[in-house]
Amino acid sequence: MPDPTNPVLLYDGVCGLCNRLVQFVLKRDARGLFRFASLQSDFAAGILQQHGLDPNDLDTVYLVEAPGERPASRSDAVISVLKGLGGFWRVTAVLLRALPKGLRDWGYNVIARNRYRIFGKHDSCLLPEQKYRDRFLDT
Repeated sequence: MPDPTNPVLLYDGVCGLCNRLVQFVLKRDARGLFRFASLQSDFAAGILQQHGLDPNDLDTVYLVEAPGERPASRSDAVISVLKGLGGFWRVTAVLLRALPKGLRDWGYNVIARNRYRIFGKHDSCLLPEQKYRDRFLDT
């Protein structure tokens, strides 16, 4: 089980866009705050089932910020990640949060529906670089 102070990003491990998001966070998370698990993992399925969420729904990203707390999803999860990165990204998160949630999630859903076509799909979850392996909870 991860340290409860570390937020866990649950992402579609075969999605090209989702893998780019993970790489983006890894490169900008100087404090090593975030942990990661693919939605296809038993780890993610357990968390999602605890909250009555469908572990087979791969059209969203989730951020688990505290044990037992309902995971943030869609645009709320992305905004929370940006906020956690700090600096310029925190300002970006504040600006995005100012948009109505319905509009944010509509935009998120449009991208989610087309992500495989635009960004590609892998046959299996990609393995992280060796220096980041300890931050992945499902490898």
